[in-house]
Amino acid sequence: MGHGGILLVGFCVLLGSAAISSALLYPQESETREVKTLDGIWKFRLSPPNKPDQGFDEEWYGNELKEWINMPVPSSYNDITVHANVRDYVGWVWYQRDFFVPKRWQQDNIGVYLRFGSIHYTAIVYVNGHLVTEHYGGHLPFQGEVTNLLNYGASNRVSVAVNNTLTTHTIPQGSVIHTNDTNMYPEGYILNTYTFDFFNYAGIHRPVVLYTVPQNYIDDITIQTDVEGETGIIKYEVSHNTVGNDVKESDHCKVLLISGSKVLLENIGCSGELHITSAKLWWPVYMHVSPGHRYKLQVFLVSQDGNYLDIYSLHVGIRKLDWKNGGLKLNHKAVYLRGFGKHEDSNIRGKGLDFPLIVRDYNLIEWVGANSFRTSHYPYAEEILEMADMLGIMVIDESPAVNLDVFDEVLLERHKRVMEELVQRDKNKACVIMWSLSNEARTLRQQAGPYYRLLPSNTDRRGVQNFHFTPVVKCELVNYTRSLDDSRPITFVTNQGYNVDNAAEHVDIIGVNRYSAWYSDTGLLDLIPRQVMSLITEWHDHFNKSIYISEYGADAISGLHTLPAFTWTEDFQVDLMTRHFKAFDILRKEDYFIGEMIWNFADFATRQDYTRVIGNHKGMFTRERQPKESAYALRARFELLADEERKKFSKL
Repeated sequence: MGHGGILLVGFCVLLGSAAISSALLYPQESETREVKTLDGIWKFRLSPPNKPDQGFDEEWYGNELKEWINMPVPSSYNDITVHANVRDYVGWVWYQRDFFVPKRWQQDNIGVYLRFGSIHYTAIVYVNGHLVTEHYGGHLPFQGEVTNLLNYGASNRVSVAVNNTLTTHTIPQGSVIHTNDTNMYPEGYILNTYTFDFFNYAGIHRPVVLYTVPQNYIDDITIQTDVEGETGIIKYEVSHNTVGNDVKESDHCKVLLISGSKVLLENIGCSGELHITSAKLWWPVYMHVSPGHRYKLQVFLVSQDGNYLDIYSLHVGIRKLDWKNGGLKLNHKAVYLRGFGKHEDSNIRGKGLDFPLIVRDYNLIEWVGANSFRTSHYPYAEEILEMADMLGIMVIDESPAVNLDVFDEVLLERHKRVMEELVQRDKNKACVIMWSLSNEARTLRQQAGPYYRLLPSNTDRRGVQNFHFTPVVKCELVNYTRSLDDSRPITFVTNQGYNVDNAAEHVDIIGVNRYSAWYSDTGLLDLIPRQVMSLITEWHDHFNKSIYISEYGADAISGLHTLPAFTWTEDFQVDLMTRHFKAFDILRKEDYFIGEMIWNFADFATRQDYTRVIGNHKGMFTRERQPKESAYALRARFELLADEERKKFSKL
């Protein structure tokens, strides 16, 4: 589809410039594909603050960087050096490295893609001085084809310009302030501020790889599953492409469903259904003795003469979600979420992908007895979700739209694009049980209603001619996300009052953040049960939707104690949790109250602020992943809830 084209998805209209242009299957090696990592130590340079465009003006992308320092990839650049000007830098920075491409790749007549797991925030990528691609927004992958830009059997150079500036039209938002008081600031001084409560880490955060595809290759695979009685159903659709976009209609697909080393089913066709009798379903931890069960789906692209052109495999968990009649059910069984909000955050590497940290976190999640987490406040790495899928941990998959305050059509188009990329990336993960559109947006604003709005059920969905939209905005956020995937409920997280929130009516399930005895009525622990009960009851009575507590908690400095308990101590944090548990135990008798998620899993970095002592300390664990007293208190509670689930579902 060209840039001027229009793609109909369901009953929403995607403008050509916003439509998904590339499927971005996770890179994997197979009989037909190779993957070459470009992770390692790169060259790195800041642009001079008074000459932010110097790198473009002098074409740094076409020459070897000068005055560079070493920078690990993946990582955030902020905490690597000992220099505050690097940590706090806002604007264009440059990455560069050389790499070798084998001559064989050219001889094999294959396509080559350069893929980035994520860069925060804006990225412009060059190979051998030629523009490859641009991407706007962190936390999600992007790629560009480099087949015709490479020197085969020789050295090549990749250069990446990265900018972490946040504005009212980025997601998340920030403010660019041009100061004009020369008594306070130097002439031309610019401030970039943001309101969200975590550090705006920047850089190449996730793996960088070159990967190959054959001339005729599998471009995308979409999976949806269902459960009817003891039969599991896998609905699949495979799209294929040709390097150069010359698709051969004669090519077809063969699909194998494999359990262990045994082929269970085989099907011919690039779309179809697989029916598995007595299927082993995907279950969350504690709801089944074998949680996280997945089958292997192996897809072959086959030529007319029977040759295998491309092979790609993915793991598929069979499960069914139901939220239409109140509560949240998985495989027809009610789900109660117990877990955390988290962050991708750790010492030195910031938000850079860290495999030891990922495995450590999942060990702690298992130790504490949790069954879920929310990817607050942005999509986490693909490797994190893959492990959740494998272990049976449920995930509320959240976009980077935190603290939105300005709602307009430009931002909406950007937000829709983010949801496209998020759904496209994670649509096949059984662990993803909800799409979260945003966290703590200022939804008391009148503009928030039209921004999120769900089309009324009596709207004629047969054609867009009956939709009274502006020329730019073709459907609002909830409806648009539903058109991308209608197999999961849509949620968002709010900290507004139920009587002033203009967006909550449009989502399926509502997450509520409330910090009783911390940000309100500080220290008054006895008020917590009353306030939490009233809060949840009011939200449900007003909207008649399922509700979960998405954040509650208190900061605690590790090792700080008082008797009696006082704010900022470990003792106070535990007491605050215990009072919440009393309210939760009453509320969870109601079908509409579906979960409790504490804030936060571990302490994390924030911007410098007089209300924060080197970060946010609401974690159950320290930033180094060691337990506070609150971790033991949470473990005791979650173990009780887990035991209830084991007994309840022992026959599954």
